[in-house]
Amino acid sequence: MNTLTIKLPFTLDDELSRFAQREHLSKSEVVRQALSAYVNERNSLAPASTALDAVSDLVGCFSGGPADLASNPAHLADFGQR
Repeated sequence: MNTLTIKLPFTLDDELSRFAQREHLSKSEVVRQALSAYVNERNSLAPASTALDAVSDLVGCFSGGPADLASNPAHLADFGQR
């Protein structure tokens, strides 16, 4: 097993000590379990996706409109104006 050294605020170390004692575990075991739970939770989240992934079913589904809509700044001349 590898060794990892971390610095904890005194209050967190006190809470960790009390928790470990209450659960009849070592502080190392509590930290291992907590870290494992955290990593598993983060890994189970949906992978980061792009905006294109979110709307990929819409890309190319519209016909008509200007062919240069995305690249011609003239189409945005009054964008945001009321």
